[in-house]
Amino acid sequence: MTDKLQVAVILAAGMGERLKEAGKTIPKGFLRLGKRAIIEESIDKLLRAGIKRIIIVTGHHFEFYERLKTLYPGTIETVHNSQFFCSGSMYSLFCAKDRLKEDFLLLESDIVYEERAIAEILQFKQENGVLLSGPTFSGDEVYVAASGTQIVGLSKFPDDIGSHIVGELIGITKVSQSLFKEMITDAEIRFKNTLQVAYETDCLSAVSSKYPLYYHLVPDIVWSEIDTPADLLKTRNSVYPAIIEQAQVKEIYTNQVLKPLLSET
Repeated sequence: MTDKLQVAVILAAGMGERLKEAGKTIPKGFLRLGKRAIIEESIDKLLRAGIKRIIIVTGHHFEFYERLKTLYPGTIETVHNSQFFCSGSMYSLFCAKDRLKEDFLLLESDIVYEERAIAEILQFKQENGVLLSGPTFSGDEVYVAASGTQIVGLSKFPDDIGSHIVGELIGITKVSQSLFKEMITDAEIRFKNTLQVAYETDCLSAVSSKYPLYYHLVPDIVWSEIDTPADLLKTRNSVYPAIIEQAQVKEIYTNQVLKPLLSET
């Protein structure tokens, strides 16, 4: 793993069917909670963290993401998953494999998160790291079980992975090239039967039994995934305002405390 990750992949091919009407006319990444689409807010957080190149895997309403290339020239690339209507998240990642020759940060397009989430995973010392939160009670959690510091399973069904559950998957993962190769190998076997393969509960979970995969738990991180109208309502009414408040507190602290201290030295 390089000292400084410079590449991120955002999986954005999903059809958003569970969002019903809200997901028919736009992809989930273009939902707006503030002044800008959530995908743009995510991109800006990545850029501020030092990411230089962002690959977006598109599918449903891909044309929205194509427009981002003009807003972020030289930064945004797109890869189209032409099988988006019958495939899962791992197939989307598989579509980008020829563009990925170095370690990368993997994100989902429908997550809303506070900025420190990126800093936390980039500063995590292990070369492969899955960012976890405490309980969200979202109803669609991906639980992570571990033995010591290593992950031993990921599932939406906690009984399937044992009793030592350490947190919930956020959807921000640091992936080395060696881990990616293991995921691709596992995925290619699965693709012989179906393209409906999830990168986390299928491939990462399977690979974790034979390859070191670590977790980084930040219990109080503020975040949400938007899959359903109820998720959207909760995110708009409580999660997003909390994220904005966190950002404002950080800005006040920087301007009123840190900058004056630095100017005195």
